[in-house]
Amino acid sequence: MPAPCGWKPCDHFLHVSSTYPYQRDVENIVDAILGEITDALARFDRVELRGFGVFLTKQRRARTGRNPRSGDSVQVTEKHVPAFKTGKEVRELLNRR
Repeated sequence: MPAPCGWKPCDHFLHVSSTYPYQRDVENIVDAILGEITDALARFDRVELRGFGVFLTKQRRARTGRNPRSGDSVQVTEKHVPAFKTGKEVRELLNRR
């Protein structure tokens, strides 16, 4: 079986199965999707799930931090961190009253 790519595992599963999915199949699909998102973030790509949100990487510049225990100044190196921004529909749903 070829390596999972994009949403193909979901498409294959939905077309082949006419009954409730097995837990292992669901786990494989979720793992494939999360793996694709992780791989895209490792390439510094932006991943958009329409209506849900956007996964992206942000760069944190080098800075001088502080050790909370001793209060000493510490140099913090530059790094990239994952970030998530919610989509419009999710924000509207959460802020409904």
